Amino acid sequence: MTELIPPAQPVKSILISLPRPDAKSPYFTLEEKYPVKIDFKSFAEVQGLSQRDFRKYRVNPPDYSAIIFTSRNAITHFFRLCEEMRVRMSQETKYFCITEAIALYLQKYVQYRKRKVFFPKGDKRSTLEEVLKKHRKEEHFFLPCAANGKGELIDFMRDNNFKFDEAPMYESVAADLSELKIADYDLIALFSPSSTESLLKSFPDYQQGNTLLCAFGPATCQSIIDHKLRLDIKAPSPEAPSMFAAIDLYLKANLPQ
Repeated sequence: MTELIPPAQPVKSILISLPRPDAKSPYFTLEEKYPVKIDFKSFAEVQGLSQRDFRKYRVNPPDYSAIIFTSRNAITHFFRLCEEMRVRMSQETKYFCITEAIALYLQKYVQYRKRKVFFPKGDKRSTLEEVLKKHRKEEHFFLPCAANGKGELIDFMRDNNFKFDEAPMYESVAADLSELKIADYDLIALFSPSSTESLLKSFPDYQQGNTLLCAFGPATCQSIIDHKLRLDIKAPSPEAPSMFAAIDLYLKANLPQ
């Protein structure tokens, strides 16, 4: 049994802690492939930092040869602040993304070039950390992050003597989830530490029971563990580079006989 797939639990209802996506989202194919119902509800409201607040960190994005993105929010607010500050990134800037999906989202803002955009491939040994290691000596990295976020990536870069800086560009505020019948869901997918905070803020007496908690990213995984909840499924991984893939893999492995 792999780390990705916990002991089988029946899953008939899934809550994705994101706004409802458009009709092309792969999540909707899960309802076609398996006897499950999927609901969407954003667990966090993302607010961008103002130009004035960001300038307090004395970071000038064009000074860096490489930018690291761990979420779409990071990409959105990075380029928003660049535009507001009237700064332009060099065409030679390299971008490192935690997944291919994040890398593809980057196309909204920059001309996509394979030699300038890096992300983990399908190889089992391919992780963002391994990709970064190959460029450690030649690049000066900048990591745009959430004001209330923390993660293993920063510790990794410090421990491995990367030349880098970090600065918040946005923050997540807990959403009110009290209208949800949270106990009705067999699987809840969380995408950030603030999602875990929102869950417990709205339901201070929350009991996980048999509900499966699925987390995206090491910081989200750690937030579940820190709150003494059970982490059942995590992504990204070599087998499941996205949250969708992780859930799909679990459902496929645990189909009713």
